[in-house]
Amino acid sequence: MLKTRVITAILLVTGLLLTIFLASKQVWALFMLAISLFAVAEWADLIKLSRTQSFIYIALATLAGVFLLLLPHTALAPYLHTIILCLLGLSTLFWIVVAPLWLLQRKACQNSLMMRIVGILMIIATWIALVGLHEINPWLLLGVLATVSLADSAAYFAGKRFGRHKLAPNISPGKTWEGVLGALGAVTVYGGLLCFYLQLNMWLIPALWILVTFSIVGDLVESLMKRQAGLKDSGQLLPGHGGVLDRIDGFIPTLPMVLLFIYVLQFSGLNVHG
Repeated sequence: MLKTRVITAILLVTGLLLTIFLASKQVWALFMLAISLFAVAEWADLIKLSRTQSFIYIALATLAGVFLLLLPHTALAPYLHTIILCLLGLSTLFWIVVAPLWLLQRKACQNSLMMRIVGILMIIATWIALVGLHEINPWLLLGVLATVSLADSAAYFAGKRFGRHKLAPNISPGKTWEGVLGALGAVTVYGGLLCFYLQLNMWLIPALWILVTFSIVGDLVESLMKRQAGLKDSGQLLPGHGGVLDRIDGFIPTLPMVLLFIYVLQFSGLNVHG
């Protein structure tokens, strides 16, 4: 299992790096939309949609993605930024307000329509962030992806080595507070190096702590949904890693937040350099 997991991880990282730096903006957007639709299909399984309902659900998500891709070439183009900001804002609001309450109550949402809306909103917002951050700078996107991935790996190894106190035993028994501290420590070093070599403001480090916190929230929400659905993994697409949602659960809260924050900084004219 470990060998399969490592091989899959190497292939994923290699493919991701090649695509980030070699693909055109259009190809990147289409490729990320395809990945996002796999995530939508897995979300449909988590909320127990029938095969017909899942097909319609994925079709609606596809139409939403195509609509956003074609929007700049239509008469609605002036509203594109407003729509994007609304989607990013709704996603961020969900993760700041709704998700923590959901985790505290640990109740399954019985409103199927609401769960469908949440799924498409969260995943489309993540897709928008992947495209938007890549358009700003591929290195920026890679830096954010690296932050969440580093935190996830550090939490795993710190939890395995030092884990004693459970973070959320009724949701994800394997996660520990020691793992959380390991993740925060790793991104602190990472953020310090970035600030030193790129002459960035030291406020980047607490910003990375916030990202780590919400990546953990995203992981816990997906774990809660899998537990309520009676599933070990969200899918079987990635050998040794489960499904797409299992790999991007930490990115779903964080990427839209980062892009929204950048847009707010641009609007306010604040300087992010030291």
